[in-house]
Amino acid sequence: MEQTRVALVQMNAQLAATTLNLNKMESFVKEAAGQKVDIICFPELSVQGYSRNCSGPTAESLPGPSSERIMTMARRYNLVVLAGLAEASPTGRPYITQLVAYPNGKLLKYRKTHLGNSEKPNFTPGAELPVFGHDKLNFGVQICWDLHFPEVTAILSLKGAEIVFAPHASPTIVGNRREIWLKYMTARAYDNAVYLAACNLVGNDGAGHSFCGGALVIDPKGNVIAEAFNDREEMLVADLDPVIINTIRRKESSSMRHSFFLDSRRPELYGDLLKRG
Repeated sequence: MEQTRVALVQMNAQLAATTLNLNKMESFVKEAAGQKVDIICFPELSVQGYSRNCSGPTAESLPGPSSERIMTMARRYNLVVLAGLAEASPTGRPYITQLVAYPNGKLLKYRKTHLGNSEKPNFTPGAELPVFGHDKLNFGVQICWDLHFPEVTAILSLKGAEIVFAPHASPTIVGNRREIWLKYMTARAYDNAVYLAACNLVGNDGAGHSFCGGALVIDPKGNVIAEAFNDREEMLVADLDPVIINTIRRKESSSMRHSFFLDSRRPELYGDLLKRG
């Protein structure tokens, strides 16, 4: 890993107002480019807004008009853009997709693999856990509910991810987002020796749904290195120091303080994880 600058956006996404949301996203991308950001991450379903019941009619195929617009942003401002989009599915229930648009025109994606109980009737789960390449580091994506499954973060780390981006659409009703995130995100980062960078939708979406916002970056030792919980739209920029993670991953120290815990796994003992209770 090399020194990397990331941006996490707390954004208000109006439901079904795709053009409005994309225009806002481009203004953040432009601002990030001015701050020499390498990768910018927007919240879950930031393009069309988050709705369990209304995402189907706004879902788009890939490539499509919104993904083309996001690819244009990545090229124009020379950074990687991670954007949440409702992607059309053959089932008629869309995927919750995070687009990964590169400056060279390449477009990749992650589809949310773990759906909450209230999402299962309305969305289709993804079936892959990709790790994405970048000149400075490798990264994975876990979307909101995905973060409650430690196996996913472990797999991404084992596949080479050095940071996991965690876009959310968490409503205000769930309570204090910082307090909740710190219950488990610090463990995901520490146990797997990864940076973890989360962001959330914020404000009212124009259809009666309110989101609590929040942005947070945690280092591979489980320390919060940047945060913004101001209940408003804003962009959090953080510089990721490679020294900690390189020391751990390259085994540059024999001290147990710098252990890569996943190296000591004993998969032969974990068969019960594959059994359904």
